[in-house]
Amino acid sequence: MAERALGLLGVVGFAVAYMAFFWYARSNNMARVKTPMGVRLGFIVTLLALAALMLPAAGVTALTSLVFVEALGMMVLPLRVGVALGAGLLAVAELALRLTPGWRDDGSYSLSIVLGGLAVFGIRRAMLRSIELTAARKDFAELAVQEERNRFARDLHDILGHSLTVITVKAELAGRLMEANPTRAAAEVADVEQLARAALADVRAAVAGYRELSLAGELVSARAALQAAEIKADLPTVVDEVPEENRELFAWVVREGVTNVIRHSGAKRCTIRLSKSMVEVVDDGKGPTAVAGTSGHGLIGLRERADQAGASVQVGQAPDGGFRLAVRVAP
Repeated sequence: MAERALGLLGVVGFAVAYMAFFWYARSNNMARVKTPMGVRLGFIVTLLALAALMLPAAGVTALTSLVFVEALGMMVLPLRVGVALGAGLLAVAELALRLTPGWRDDGSYSLSIVLGGLAVFGIRRAMLRSIELTAARKDFAELAVQEERNRFARDLHDILGHSLTVITVKAELAGRLMEANPTRAAAEVADVEQLARAALADVRAAVAGYRELSLAGELVSARAALQAAEIKADLPTVVDEVPEENRELFAWVVREGVTNVIRHSGAKRCTIRLSKSMVEVVDDGKGPTAVAGTSGHGLIGLRERADQAGASVQVGQAPDGGFRLAVRVAP
């Protein structure tokens, strides 16, 4: 009677402890978290002690508990330790079956220990892969957000940098003409209003995420901006030679190059050349400076666009002095 009571206590205690330990292991992700090894081994020792209580009443069937001990060990212990535990439990089962009178070895206990350990190992690997996949998705989402922020900041800089530069030049020109030529001054003020509205529309389009530049349109805008700044413009009149896939990038080059010419160069002449694979903006101004060198925000954004298109950016002094900006697309 006492043996049965002890065995029943062992079975109930083993079941409760196993479920509690397994739930704790999963909720605390013990396969990854640095839980003290003593705590993990304490789980195993507790289950083995409860399994020993079953022996007087359950006999050989108590060896079934070793399958669950190995399963928990594969869940909470490092892989090598879990495998070593499985090997030890397998040896205990085989020795007990051979040395205990009346116990018959049919191979089922040993096979169950091996299969149980393999099954939990597979579950553990699947859990780890799921955690790693979730972390990777989170990283990709954060990278996508960061890339979108960079895209928007780059577009906003290029849009407002160019538009506000032209607006400033035209406003200064209108101020000088206010008394000498009121009609011309009024026309320049009207242009300022139109440019401000166009810049606002560009910002809204950039926010919407579908804004694209037109190479032909940028050449027209560049001519008007250079004329307003009293810089002679030598620009191409057609863009048919440029492949469609290169035109947006070349449009950004024209915009950034002309903006820098107006802002920094002090030039009297600006030349833009186009070919199938290259666009070049050259002026006859004072050449590269610390402001209009290679590290401005506009040129950084232009390099990022060029990298995405597989193109190279060249900046530096022009052959005849002045500043040269060129972008070449790999064939």
